[in-house]
Amino acid sequence: AMLDPDRGLSLTIARVVQRLQGSSLHSQLERQARVSLHKPEIKLESLKEDIKDFLKTSGWEKKLQNAVYSELNVFPWLCHPAAPPEHIKEPLAYMRKAQGSWEKRILKSLNSMCTELSIPLAQKRPVSEQKELLNKWNEMGTDEPDLSLFRPVYAPKDFLEVLMNLRNPNYENGEQPSFRNHLGLIQVPLNVKDISELKEDFSELGLNIGQLGIDDSAQVPPEFFENDHVRVGQKVLAEQDSAAAQQYVRQGCPTALRADLWALILNISNQPEDILYYEQLKSNVIQHDLLVDSLIYKDVKLTASNDDYYFVFEDYLYQVLLCFSRDTSVLEHFTYSSATPPKSYIQGKLGMEEYAVFYPPNGVIPFHGFSMYVAPLCFLYHEPSKLYQIFREMYVRFFFRLHSISSHPS
Repeated sequence: AMLDPDRGLSLTIARVVQRLQGSSLHSQLERQARVSLHKPEIKLESLKEDIKDFLKTSGWEKKLQNAVYSELNVFPWLCHPAAPPEHIKEPLAYMRKAQGSWEKRILKSLNSMCTELSIPLAQKRPVSEQKELLNKWNEMGTDEPDLSLFRPVYAPKDFLEVLMNLRNPNYENGEQPSFRNHLGLIQVPLNVKDISELKEDFSELGLNIGQLGIDDSAQVPPEFFENDHVRVGQKVLAEQDSAAAQQYVRQGCPTALRADLWALILNISNQPEDILYYEQLKSNVIQHDLLVDSLIYKDVKLTASNDDYYFVFEDYLYQVLLCFSRDTSVLEHFTYSSATPPKSYIQGKLGMEEYAVFYPPNGVIPFHGFSMYVAPLCFLYHEPSKLYQIFREMYVRFFFRLHSISSHPS
């Protein structure tokens, strides 16, 4: 059921406000407002307006706009308030069921490997090992542990197979050959945009609009489009406006500005508290040894380390992925993902809910090729905590959809 637009808008506003109230931006804004009270241009009789003006001119209003824009981009469109929570995750029952059995299969694969190798899911590292890991944090790739017994929990082709076997039970799936079951590998009838909707969605690709990478080619003198486009890009960056940046890159992104524009679109600024958070994740990696660490290590060795382009980033990949596996803030995306984080029980307490923990702590079991989500970002960001934040944001906005069964349009 659709909400009426006004009600939907007020619910959206309420939710965005609620989400921002717990954020560091909220406390920063409060602090700035307090500081501004000592400024001569702030008058008691027009206090509220003066503080608003101050926040506008000092750039804080822009930061708030970007945060709101980010919320609207990440969180799903509002369902009807009466909709059960599983509908927010995935409205189609047969998709929910398929995702559930796929998760069981992954967990079974992980648990049987644990049992076979008699390795615990998690354990504290001995102090000597902690020191060693800390010392070689920036060159973990030189380590060559024997991982021959570890195997990936699943590979993309296993997931593809599941998708190929998906069927909508409310749909006539006759065995008679018809054009329908010869359209492709995926047999699920999904609502796909028609040509006119695509034209509207990708209007910037129209022939009458310039595109970087096309309109700066040999036939067109570069100063016509490219120089102008780069100038506009620099202006967008100077303005620090997320929404403007997202619109701008629809006509192509100049290589030199890409890292900064992407960070602006994702609203990542690498503040001191973000760097501190990354350091906390790192210390968790140093202290605890997880079974998934070996899966990550093996995955990087099997993929990026053998790649002409990515082998140089091997150490970055370990750092980012090991920290990512421990980041409990990632769990939040399961409120709008069709997937559910896997649970594990503390030893000897099997089946007792109060002893259940999410495993791994971020709820995401890496598969064969997972490290390739991070690899291309290494070309753009050379500072580990920034690279980490960009990847995490890309994951909770986009990448998780690539390996969950869902009817979501993207």
